[in-house]
Amino acid sequence: MMAVLVLGIETSCDESCASLVRDGAELISNVVASQVDLHRDYGGVVPEIAARAHVEAIIPVISEALANVDDRPELVAVTVGPGLVGSLVVGISAAKGLAWSWDVPLVAVNHLEAHAFAPVLEGNPIEFPFLALVVSGGHTLLAEVSSVDDIEIVGETLDDALGEAYDKVSMYLGLGYPGGPAIDRVSAEGSPDAVAFPRAMMKSGDFNFSLSGLKTAVIRYMERAKREGKMPPTADVASSFQAAALEVVVKKTVDAALERGLGKVVMGGGVACNGVLRRWLEEACEEKGLTLVQPSPALCTDNAAMVASLGYYRYVAGHRSGLELDVYPNLRLGAPIPTGLED
Repeated sequence: MMAVLVLGIETSCDESCASLVRDGAELISNVVASQVDLHRDYGGVVPEIAARAHVEAIIPVISEALANVDDRPELVAVTVGPGLVGSLVVGISAAKGLAWSWDVPLVAVNHLEAHAFAPVLEGNPIEFPFLALVVSGGHTLLAEVSSVDDIEIVGETLDDALGEAYDKVSMYLGLGYPGGPAIDRVSAEGSPDAVAFPRAMMKSGDFNFSLSGLKTAVIRYMERAKREGKMPPTADVASSFQAAALEVVVKKTVDAALERGLGKVVMGGGVACNGVLRRWLEEACEEKGLTLVQPSPALCTDNAAMVASLGYYRYVAGHRSGLELDVYPNLRLGAPIPTGLED
C-alpha cells in the first residue's frame, strides 16, 4: 500500500465533517459540526436549513481538521451521495476547490459504503468478504462486501428506515428529536414485553425490512389507550417499540450472514450507537459463531474519517475523479460513481 495523507469531507445530511487520515487507517483529526439544535423544533432535518448551515461551517471545519498538521494532504476524498442535494453540493464544491488549488487527486465516495470501512480506523483490518449492516435515519440495509468494487445489497427497508421510525415514534411519544438517543435512554426504564407490537417481516423469507407498519401500530395503540383512559407508561411503549424493531434487525442480520457463509458482520450508521442493538447483535453473533465488528459511536454517526479511509482504498484500487464530478442524492450502495473526468 502507498503512503498517502487524505483529507475527507462529508456533508451528506446535517453534519459538516472534515478529517485527516493517513494510509487509510491512521486517524489524525476528525471534526464534526452538528446541526441538531437547528432542526430539533422541526422533528427532522430541513434541507434548506441544512444547506445554509453547511455553507457557514465547512471552511472552519476543514481548517480545524488541518490545524495541527504541517504536511499538505495528498488526496481529497468527498461524499457524493446519497444525501440531500444542497448539502452534498457544499461538500463537493469545497473538495473540488481544494483538490484544484493543491493539485492533488480527487476521489468520490459513497456515504453508505464508507460506514462499512470505519472499523479499520480502530485497528480492525479489512478482511473480505463480510456482511455490512447499515442502520441510520435514511437507510436500513444489509450488503455483502467482497471488495471495494464488489458490494451487493442483500436486503433493505421497503419503506421507513430504522432511524426514521425512531424519530417519528419519539416525536409522537413526546420524547423529542433526535429519536434514537431519546428512545434508547427512556427504554431502559420500561419493559420490552409490555406491549406486543408486530415483528414486521420476521418470517418473510428474505432479508428485507419494513418499519412503517410498526410506527403505525404504536400510534394506534396509544390512541386506543387514550380513548379507554388507560394510558401506559411512556417507557414501556418506547421499550416495546424498540424491541419489536430490533429483534427483526438482529435476526435477519444473523440469518443473512449464515446463509451467505460470511463469518464477519460489520455494523455502522447512526442507529448503530443504540446500546440495545449493540448488545443484542453481539450476543446473537457470538451464539452463532460470527465475528461482530462495531465501531465506537463517534465513527458510527456521520463523519469524514470513514470517507477519507474509503477514499484511500478506492484511490489504491485505481479510482480517480475529475472537476466535473457531480452529486448523486439517490446513489445506491454498490452502484458505480461517474468519474467526472473530461474526455
